[in-house]
Amino acid sequence: MKGTKFGQNFFESSRGQVVGLLRRGIGTVEELSVELGLTDNAVRSHLATLERDGLVERRGTQRGLRKPHFNYVLTHEAEQLFPKAYSTLFNQLLTTLKSRIGKEELESILKEVARSLSAGNTPEKAETTESRVKRAISTFESMGGSPALKKQDGKMSISCVTSCPFDTSVSKHPEVCRLAESFLSEVTGLEIKEHCEKGERPKCCFEVLENT
Repeated sequence: MKGTKFGQNFFESSRGQVVGLLRRGIGTVEELSVELGLTDNAVRSHLATLERDGLVERRGTQRGLRKPHFNYVLTHEAEQLFPKAYSTLFNQLLTTLKSRIGKEELESILKEVARSLSAGNTPEKAETTESRVKRAISTFESMGGSPALKKQDGKMSISCVTSCPFDTSVSKHPEVCRLAESFLSEVTGLEIKEHCEKGERPKCCFEVLENT
């Protein structure tokens, strides 16, 4: 969810602090009110907004003096707001590999990873090109991207203007775009050519060519 409205300023707001407390297991309106020094109604308002944004959901209750209290928990989408150790680990792994093996060998390894990721998700022969591309987009989206199908002058492309699934790696290791290229080729059974913008704010772009 990087690159969305949930930036660093969000975590400095009251709603962002609610998210942080929920991650620590503080989950009722009363508990949050005490921690934040806010009224119950103010906390309920923040929780309602967070529910609307898909970051918080109700799950179970706790016994109270007069009536049960709802427990609020973070959704899977909310967990993606927090930094993950695997991106650091992946970057360091690529750095180490690049220092020990050549570029061709590294790309060969990345292609093998792409084949493993696409296992069981290859196209049927009767599938149309557009159907293959749309299914690839759905799969790519599940990896954390926000891809869209673009058609222009009879050509198709897959692009992610925001939420590149490899955005924490591309600027240092542009080779990962070839991993995505190979993955999409395997899933679609089509020739895919990457034209990604690599930098601090990467943008994915994959041109759909002809059958492989």
